[in-house]
Amino acid sequence: MDAAYKKINGNYGPDAETEEQGTEQRRRGSMYLEEETNKKSEVISCIFSLKEEVGALAKALRLFEDKGINLTHIESRPSRTKDQYEFFINVDSSCSQALDEVIDGLRTQISGNVHELSRNKQKDTVPWFPNDIQDLDRFANQILSYGSELDADHPGFTDPVYRARRKEFADIAYNYRHGQTIPRVEYTEEEKDTWGVVFKELKTLYPTHACREHNRVFPLLEKYCGYRQDNIPQLEDVSRFLQSCTGFRLRPVAGLLSSRDFLAGLAFRVFHSTQYIRHSSKPTYTPEPDVCHELLGHVPLFADSSFAQFSQEIGLASLGAPDEYIERLATVYWFTVEFGLCKQGSEIKAYGAGLLSSFGELQYCLTDNPKLLAFDPDKTSLQKYPITEYQPIYFVADSFEDAKEKVRKFAATIPRPFTVRYNAYTQSIEVLDNTKQLSNLADSINSEMAKLCEALRKLE
Repeated sequence: MDAAYKKINGNYGPDAETEEQGTEQRRRGSMYLEEETNKKSEVISCIFSLKEEVGALAKALRLFEDKGINLTHIESRPSRTKDQYEFFINVDSSCSQALDEVIDGLRTQISGNVHELSRNKQKDTVPWFPNDIQDLDRFANQILSYGSELDADHPGFTDPVYRARRKEFADIAYNYRHGQTIPRVEYTEEEKDTWGVVFKELKTLYPTHACREHNRVFPLLEKYCGYRQDNIPQLEDVSRFLQSCTGFRLRPVAGLLSSRDFLAGLAFRVFHSTQYIRHSSKPTYTPEPDVCHELLGHVPLFADSSFAQFSQEIGLASLGAPDEYIERLATVYWFTVEFGLCKQGSEIKAYGAGLLSSFGELQYCLTDNPKLLAFDPDKTSLQKYPITEYQPIYFVADSFEDAKEKVRKFAATIPRPFTVRYNAYTQSIEVLDNTKQLSNLADSINSEMAKLCEALRKLE
């Protein structure tokens, strides 16, 4: 969007630039927001690609060695560009002052392509957050681990075929950019059999254990998105369905994102989804989110307008929040979107994706074994939880609407000097920190109120 247009409309989000009266001072974003600068020395993570030739990596590493830069992590994989390899590195932040020279050297001396990834947080500033939906491209590959990395206790750790397959999925996500069609995947018969086991077992439990919103949407997914026991749905088909229902969309992700980045996606109604499937040796178990978890657990509820708005509220609350509140919001997310229970009439039903994608825990959570507590973000956000076993405690919401209002009140306690609002027309975040923005919001509310009053008159 044109910078002049943003200035006219009072858009002082993280990408806006203004000039102070009588000075040449520029501010990027809100007056409070820390934004990534152009200084390479602030980058502590990057990906660079080299031609596949003898000694290329040794030359590159020598540049780091000559500047005394300590690499805390390095990982390689084939590039989609022919005859090239890509290397992901983490650099000790204490060595960041010399990194700009190394990056220049990679580009000029070795003809390497460098993509800078990370952002540093400056003291006493509000952390950077995406302003436009395209900004999600900036951190989508800033992952905690690549999808092809497996722990030693992972069921597929010793399976070279499975590990290679996981690498294929990671590469699809790594090369994806907003606005592109999500590449279709030809799943193998073994992968479809694994999906089939999970699909069949869970479908028998949904009528009695899942919330009514999940059960209302699931038949629509079967009708329009290819949800069948013998077929793994494509993310692109599911994403288009969700967009037509609530404006939510899926985006492939190569590995685990930080809590801050993952929650930021929800603010734009974007869910970062895996595309790979669990190992066939243990079809009822996965140590990490997979396509069964995403498509059977998460997707049905994202098609419900009330739940979609509730999820977005958590995302909006995370934008610019201090680190300690990100941890608390991530915990709220864990006990709601992942492992939440809700009241429906005289019964309690499951709506959390971690429950709706786990045959065993979906049964367990509605027994007398776990402890059930009323959902209260102030208390829920401080609750410790295990990640490798069934939850000993679940939180029960009265309804999605009630949970949404409680999250809004909790978000109001987060110490940040502004309020944010999602503009669905421009798919951008509006930082409400000046009178022009507030005036625009008031005009928008007045317009919507006029429509509401007109509709009520016509119903009389």
